[in-house]
Amino acid sequence: MTLDETMKLLATKGSEQTRKTFRRHGAPETLFGVKVGDLKPIAKLIKGDQKLAMELYATGNSDAMYLAGLVADGAKMKKAELDRWARNASWQMISGSTVPWVASEHPDAIVIALKWIDSSKEPIAVAGWATLSCVVSVWSDEKLPIKQIDTLIARVVKTIHTAPNRVRYAMNNFMICCGTYVAPLAEKALAAAKKIGRVEVDMGDTACQVPEAVSYIEKCRRGLPVAPKRKTARC
Repeated sequence: MTLDETMKLLATKGSEQTRKTFRRHGAPETLFGVKVGDLKPIAKLIKGDQKLAMELYATGNSDAMYLAGLVADGAKMKKAELDRWARNASWQMISGSTVPWVASEHPDAIVIALKWIDSSKEPIAVAGWATLSCVVSVWSDEKLPIKQIDTLIARVVKTIHTAPNRVRYAMNNFMICCGTYVAPLAEKALAAAKKIGRVEVDMGDTACQVPEAVSYIEKCRRGLPVAPKRKTARC
């Protein structure tokens, strides 16, 4: 499929109701308002088309950008391309999901994420912490820099309550993922989550809530020391 064909197909799947929902969550124009469930069959049609995925993201259309994240292979992208995706992430659904999914596939995902979390721009910092969450959820513990992640856990404890709004949400999720999936640090992350307590995030005019880290970790473990690693960060 060409870019034009894909965009026309996306336009037929959009609805005003979904546009209103996305706008309440912070989505800017332009967007068609396509439900994620309707994007996935399209992703299957264009799976493996890296060029098209890059073109879709570059449109700036929210639905196309999300679709690009379902299709793109982050391992094939250059750091500069990932940086551009992070800079151009227009709202939480893109900075907190699309960009991290792709960035976590890059061999230098951790290096990239560590640079992003120090950004003064909230969406980029969100993308950084969310990328780290994806990495610890998918990569085997043997591939993870455990000491470095341990340091990041301590950083979250120290700074989460004073971090920018959406960054707090991403930090909280990073703590959940460490406590759920990283065996060498699982109990330390759980203890850190208890120390942090409730994390306040303004979720806007939505029904979304911030997960309570301790109970969420325990729920995801299902009585095990840690949960099995995920096959992919995408969902």
